[in-house]
Amino acid sequence: MEKKEIFIKAIKENERLIFKIASVYTNNTDDKADLVQEIIYQLWKSFDSFKQQSNLNTWLYRVALNVAIYQLKIAKRRVSTVEINEQILNHNDDFNNEEEQKWELFRQLIENLNLLDKGIVMLYLENKSYAEIAKIIGITATNVGTKIQRIKEKLKRQHINSKSNGIRGTKNTLG
Repeated sequence: MEKKEIFIKAIKENERLIFKIASVYTNNTDDKADLVQEIIYQLWKSFDSFKQQSNLNTWLYRVALNVAIYQLKIAKRRVSTVEINEQILNHNDDFNNEEEQKWELFRQLIENLNLLDKGIVMLYLENKSYAEIAKIIGITATNVGTKIQRIKEKLKRQHINSKSNGIRGTKNTLG
């Protein structure tokens, strides 16, 4: 199998994780699409540098997270403007179903986390082991466990505060 075929197969097998990373690190569909495209571009650019010292999936996660974090840092430097139009003025904040409500609440809660913690939460929710998360993030497995416990506590406190401030709540996603 040639390089291009291997790359396309790897992208198709990990498409869900790329979209998930893009969803966590962006706020709208246009930015998400741009980030997905940038992640795939950077993966292709650096595909030759993959030395197979780790699992391909681990390498993809690491590159995708690094690209997302880098793009977020760049975006924070830019001044953003929003055009006011009828769609924005008539926007309804109520959600159609419970799953959308849960996801939106979760996004609000993790939005307050730092970039590293967001990545750890996402990997944790993907049922990655502490060892896998450690390899992807570049910290020890023990440190991953400690960080996950601290993140859970922080999210629980945020959730309790959000309920008392009138944000509609749901059960804790991180258990």
